[in-house]
Amino acid sequence: MRMENQVALITGAGRGIGRAIAQGYAEEGACVAVADLSTETAQEASQAILAAGGEAMAVTMDVTDEHAVNAGVASVYERWGRLDVLVANAGIQHIDPIDKLDFADWRKVVSVHLDGAFLTTRAALKYMYASDRGGTVIYMGSVHSKEASPLKAPYVAAKHALAGLCRSVAKEGAAHGVRSNLICPGFVRTPLVEKQIPEQARELGISEDEVIRNVMLKQTVDQTFTTLEDVTELAIHLAAFPSNALTGQSVVVSHGWHMQ
Repeated sequence: MRMENQVALITGAGRGIGRAIAQGYAEEGACVAVADLSTETAQEASQAILAAGGEAMAVTMDVTDEHAVNAGVASVYERWGRLDVLVANAGIQHIDPIDKLDFADWRKVVSVHLDGAFLTTRAALKYMYASDRGGTVIYMGSVHSKEASPLKAPYVAAKHALAGLCRSVAKEGAAHGVRSNLICPGFVRTPLVEKQIPEQARELGISEDEVIRNVMLKQTVDQTFTTLEDVTELAIHLAAFPSNALTGQSVVVSHGWHMQ
């Protein structure tokens, strides 16, 4: 039980990577707040944890809404009296070349990823700083926190910016026992990625199989998707790490796509 007695809040946890991390944390003994834009999805994911014998609560949260974030984080603290881990995972994607990209679409993607990470971090640090236990902030980056791909400018820009936020939190949080790290997965076959496959096929004029083979997996060492289990294991390790020796780092989990 690597996370016994810890309280963790995961955004975008109704499905995909966030849900897998929420389940993994619960299996390791954490009390888990499942935050999602959809009330129904958050409740479904939290009920699955409860049914498996874990401890969970559902939190409806639009991470771009300052009031909703502050109220949601406060509700977690009110429920369990502490907050030890924040995973800022909520994210969206938009596929378009820059010359055809609407400003509204740019702002929406950047707001969910970057503004959402800032708002949830600020709200969580209030409780982490006030305790004598410190805490952990984990950001869900991407290999696109390290390099770019066509058709994803707002996503790439936001994921790069998360690395800067992560390092800033690591510097400021150290005095309070708070560490911060960035997980950078390769392509994981979540609904977000599944949606991109036909979109990129249309934009690039190639087949969906070619998108998978020549775009998504081309740079990996074994032409294999990163799995939910891969990312979850790393998220558990970072949350359970016992000291500030591991902070301010970007950890790539991608089957060798982008080697540092």
